[in-house]
Amino acid sequence: MAELEGLEFGKSDFVLLDEVNMEQFMENLKLRFEKARIYTFIGEVVVSVNPYKQMDIYGKEAIDAYRGRELYENPPHLYAVADAAYKAMKRRAKDTCIVISGESGAGKTEASKYIMQYIAAITNPSQRAEVESVKNVLLKSNCVLEAFGNAKTNRNDNSSRFGKYMDINFNFNGDPTGGHINNYLLEKVRIKFNPVIYDLYQIQFYNTRIMNCVSATPQGNLQFETDSESVQVVGSEAVSHIAGLTTTEPDNVTKSLLYRTVATGGGEVIEKGHTEKEACFGRDAFAKALYERLFCWIVARINAVIEVKDYNPVLHGKNTVIGVLDIYGFEIFDNNSFEQFCINYCNEKLQQLFIELILRQEQDEYQREGITWQHIDYFNNQIIVDLVEQPHKGIISVLDEACLTVGKVTDTICLESMDAKLRQHPHYTSRKLTPSDKTMEFHRDFRIRHYAGDVTYSVEGFLDKNKDPLFQDFKRLMYNSSNPVLKEMWPDGQLSITEVTKRPLTAATLFKNSIVALVDKLGCKEPYYVRCIKPNEMKSPVLFDDARCQHQVAYLGLLENVRVRRAGFAYRQPYARFLQRYKMTCEYTWPNHLMETDREAVEAIVTQHGFQDDVAYGHTKLFVRTPRSLFTLEQERAALIPILVLFLQKVWRGALARMRCQRMRAIYAIMGCYKRYKVKAHFWEVERRFTNVRNMADYGKSVEWPTPPAALAQFDSITQQLHRRWRARQIVKNIPPSDMGEVRAKVAALGALSGERKDWGCGRPWERDYLSNVRDCPQTSSNFIRISKELRNKDQYNQVLFSGFCRKVNRFNKSTDRALFITEKHIYKLDPKKQFKVLKRLPLESMTGLSITAGVDQMVALHTSSQDDVLLYIQRGELCPNQDRIGELLGTLIDHFTRSVAFSVFLLFSTL
Repeated sequence: MAELEGLEFGKSDFVLLDEVNMEQFMENLKLRFEKARIYTFIGEVVVSVNPYKQMDIYGKEAIDAYRGRELYENPPHLYAVADAAYKAMKRRAKDTCIVISGESGAGKTEASKYIMQYIAAITNPSQRAEVESVKNVLLKSNCVLEAFGNAKTNRNDNSSRFGKYMDINFNFNGDPTGGHINNYLLEKVRIKFNPVIYDLYQIQFYNTRIMNCVSATPQGNLQFETDSESVQVVGSEAVSHIAGLTTTEPDNVTKSLLYRTVATGGGEVIEKGHTEKEACFGRDAFAKALYERLFCWIVARINAVIEVKDYNPVLHGKNTVIGVLDIYGFEIFDNNSFEQFCINYCNEKLQQLFIELILRQEQDEYQREGITWQHIDYFNNQIIVDLVEQPHKGIISVLDEACLTVGKVTDTICLESMDAKLRQHPHYTSRKLTPSDKTMEFHRDFRIRHYAGDVTYSVEGFLDKNKDPLFQDFKRLMYNSSNPVLKEMWPDGQLSITEVTKRPLTAATLFKNSIVALVDKLGCKEPYYVRCIKPNEMKSPVLFDDARCQHQVAYLGLLENVRVRRAGFAYRQPYARFLQRYKMTCEYTWPNHLMETDREAVEAIVTQHGFQDDVAYGHTKLFVRTPRSLFTLEQERAALIPILVLFLQKVWRGALARMRCQRMRAIYAIMGCYKRYKVKAHFWEVERRFTNVRNMADYGKSVEWPTPPAALAQFDSITQQLHRRWRARQIVKNIPPSDMGEVRAKVAALGALSGERKDWGCGRPWERDYLSNVRDCPQTSSNFIRISKELRNKDQYNQVLFSGFCRKVNRFNKSTDRALFITEKHIYKLDPKKQFKVLKRLPLESMTGLSITAGVDQMVALHTSSQDDVLLYIQRGELCPNQDRIGELLGTLIDHFTRSVAFSVFLLFSTL
């Protein structure tokens, strides 16, 4: 590679630097930028500097020059890393991914386009129409997504305001068969209600107004005014226009803008008028939701077109994948809000993955394999990732806790909570924690010391954006639209107001979960990296800002990457796999070696080719220092392949002839084996009937089993049992994790009751904590919530197992009103008439069992080890007058004790 570019262009691989230090690195990077050499290698990592101009290095000639060549045979280029990822996937049938990282404006999206363009150009040499169709959709999807998801910012004229990860599926020939796109955190705050609605059938796009943008001037929004009694819409033209675009009734639009339908504790549905502030809030939330639903609908439609269809691994071979990640870069604006916080957290996760895969695993593998080398120090940013995502302590956890807290919680209160929990963290500070730092404002700003630099965030709006709520009235409005496309975008609008009870996950938690899933997806693939650098803030093709570029080189960990590559080996492979691929190149190992170990056989291959000084032998792997040695082996292997193919063809033709002979003999054998045929026929019939059970709604429950031959009676019984277990597993795995606690409790109650109790509440949701439920106890819930918090602080319990009103019955058959409150630590008997005063506190671990009757009454006896049994009659609340809560109490306790301590349940089923 060095001889392909003259010395006047510097070193094309940073590993070749005379000395590995920041001065020489920056000098080489600047020289190559000034000489229009915008790509430089660090081993298999490509460093790209945004040229801010069109360059004639991406045409057909360049594609042909890099097609099928090894990484080091041509000058550094995006095509080189794209071809390396493609070859690795095709040769080893291993999933690969190309991670493109860098800050906003560094050229990540353009790099992803060139990579996609190259992969499309080198595949499908036979020009099959179906493959060409897939490639065209994959390429053109970028244009659609950019048109809807990109925007001008003060750092980038065409900044991606969403993250995109695309999986491209390939068949065994290496031709693309489809793909799938995942989008992350579409920035919705830019959208105003100035008609941001698209006529999807007539393809008419209305201008969107972008907030927080340099050239944006907010105008045209729907306005409200307040008269003496209520809030009204200013003018009717905007409402009529919106109704026309969404094919809804103007009266319904007005009603959704000015009123909110709510359900009372007693189940009554009422309409609550908005204040002017609430109406504006609902309008903006509706506009943002319209934009997000439209964007997600577009992504879903693209996925429906490009997804792999009718793929059978048996017929088509293994399906392999190349993933391309183009996600928003690290951002530092003058005013950094919730969106920048999420974006920068995402970059922390990706940097941590880079450290894991490129730096730490590299060093760990050398140590594990016993290879002598010099240890390289590097910064592990896991501490910053934990600052954001650690359960119960991280910033996201604090935000979620504030969003779920009952009462008025402001952004300032949330900031104070963060200060209290994170004051000792070395990468977190605020004006309250550092009063002398006047670059931050009191009660507004906090700062995170990211791997890419310090970022000051304004907490204003964090809670609203994290909740990201949208009134159910807007969802029902759009679901009832006569436009089928809009109706399809709002399936949750079919729920009535009384059905919407579950609080959705917050925006931060949803984003965190998606990024964790993305990192897991990338971590299981062989990674290739493109590290993008932004040379200046002026978008100039000639200006190279040394300080800015040096900052990016430092936080991207490029210098450490050079040191690791320089100290290590370019290629490593387990002995068995290396031998399997290159054994044909050595007379002592082909077709099979007779040596004691695979390592000795590999040494024979290396010795025959004269590579002894370029390799090191680990415990389980061979390490090759320079790619040129590997290239020589690949050349010799490629020359031998045609010879081996002819040999295999000869062997296969002989095998086919023998198979034909065997078939002729088998014909006569089959005629005498009718019984065996009957057995096979039964297997075929079972397979035919159950071929499509995975796609059936009942997973094959309604399919009738064929009558088996007598010899297969026991086998048929076992097969049916296995099918029932599989079907149960398919049903259970679709249950959300949040509902598994209730499911376990109901299963426990079902097993304990054994059909003895007719109605035990199986068909209704189990609320458990009824005393805190406003709908069940509207007059007393607030008092109980206060008492429960006091008990939580005092007894340090974490979970409420059951609470509800009851009547206590003593030995003299006298009853009094009481409240039962059970946590994972204690059983409380409370007096509701005295502000829920604690009358008795029993350790839950002292409970030995409980007794109930088989009737419809709510009588239950709690048995304790101290013989201090409690006889109670569970009372029904206002949530539903006929609720049976005995089953809920029983199932909850059994489930808790089953997972904690031994517990015996004594059930007395009375006939009374």
